[in-house]
Amino acid sequence: MGAFSGLSERLSHIFSKLKDKGKLTELEVKSAMREVRIALLEADVNLSVVKQFINNVSEKAVGEQVLKSLSPAQQVIAIVKDELTAIMGGDSAKLKVADKPPTIILMCGLQGGGKTTMCGKLAVMLRKQGKKPLLVACDIYRPAAIKQLQVVGKSADVPVFEMGQIDPQKIVKGAIQEAESKGYDTLIVDTAGRLHIDDKLMDEISGLKKTFSPDEILLVVDAMTGQDAVNVAKAFNDVMDVTGVVLTKLDGDTRGGAALSIRAVTGKPIKFCGTGEKLSDIEVFHPERMASRILGMGDVLTLIEKAQSAYTEEEAREMQRKMREKTFTLEDYLAQIDKMKNMGDVSQMIGMIPGMAGKLKGQDLSVDESKMKKVKAIIQSMTPYERQNPDSIKGSHKKRIAAGSGTTIQDVNSLLKQFAQVREMMSRMSNMGKRGFRMPF
Repeated sequence: MGAFSGLSERLSHIFSKLKDKGKLTELEVKSAMREVRIALLEADVNLSVVKQFINNVSEKAVGEQVLKSLSPAQQVIAIVKDELTAIMGGDSAKLKVADKPPTIILMCGLQGGGKTTMCGKLAVMLRKQGKKPLLVACDIYRPAAIKQLQVVGKSADVPVFEMGQIDPQKIVKGAIQEAESKGYDTLIVDTAGRLHIDDKLMDEISGLKKTFSPDEILLVVDAMTGQDAVNVAKAFNDVMDVTGVVLTKLDGDTRGGAALSIRAVTGKPIKFCGTGEKLSDIEVFHPERMASRILGMGDVLTLIEKAQSAYTEEEAREMQRKMREKTFTLEDYLAQIDKMKNMGDVSQMIGMIPGMAGKLKGQDLSVDESKMKKVKAIIQSMTPYERQNPDSIKGSHKKRIAAGSGTTIQDVNSLLKQFAQVREMMSRMSNMGKRGFRMPF
């Protein structure tokens, strides 16, 4: 949850101070709201959005019913969560599907915002849903843009339709004919990007809109650019009347302000977000779940969805058994590490569990290829007993394991710590069906 980690930490600190007070006064609530206002502005949330948000929360939070309730802090936090959800759009927005195939999705945005890669991510997501997408190469100006889409298409296992560097109108017309003859039900059109907004860019996309009446016009913006992303979204929307926004790099080291501002400024929903570099790293944007993540309440539903997409039913049953019986070992960890990679990095997963996000501060739990090789070497240097009983590994054992794997004692400690985090996560997951989660506030 890179985009919101700083904001989440600030809000958790503010609300923990409220929780420590049995009763709340209007002055204490207003003081907390001043701190929330500063936290939101530092997270690069649009000023007018912050003002409206603070006004709405303050108005609801200082009522007699809240201040005199048995748990006023909990009620204030619930109000904040509801308002965060509201400014991000309330409900998740679904893709529109054409009555008569193919559904046409125009992808637009500035150059360098991740538009072409997002075309591939969306294609992968739709294919998993049983759709038959076709990528359409209409970025005819940028050198090697068509080749880039073909590389993305090959990785996504989705065909690419291209006619070279000719009029985009003719390319889309040809793609529609191709879809009708070969049964493709969704066209994802990669339109030209620019380094900045100009009339030529807008005229070209407007022409495609006018001629083909696309079912969706999705604007791809880079969340890392903060309020610039909001300004770009507003400029595109004023001319194009887009149907939705796609945020890329929401996993990056950014302050999250764009995600909290775009809906309020443009009136258009965020439909998807990119959460990593792999083509599978795309999520439907759920405002309520995002609000929960921001407040450190976790996001269990998204975690379950990620797990379902990574595991077969048989594998899931076996995993549940190991979680239930608490028999998950380092050997299992080694076998499952590729599965976890498909779900996202470990820190992302643990961060989705209520009450766990704050425990991750300063810990690198990501899994990359070089780390995997090191992990394998360390585990393979252990005795069978040690793999089955990692808690038995003491100082002298660590020295032997480090020497045998060509690593350091620090590396061994790091692996054992990471494994303990994963095991705790799995233990909590195993209890999902047995009991509800307690909010961390």
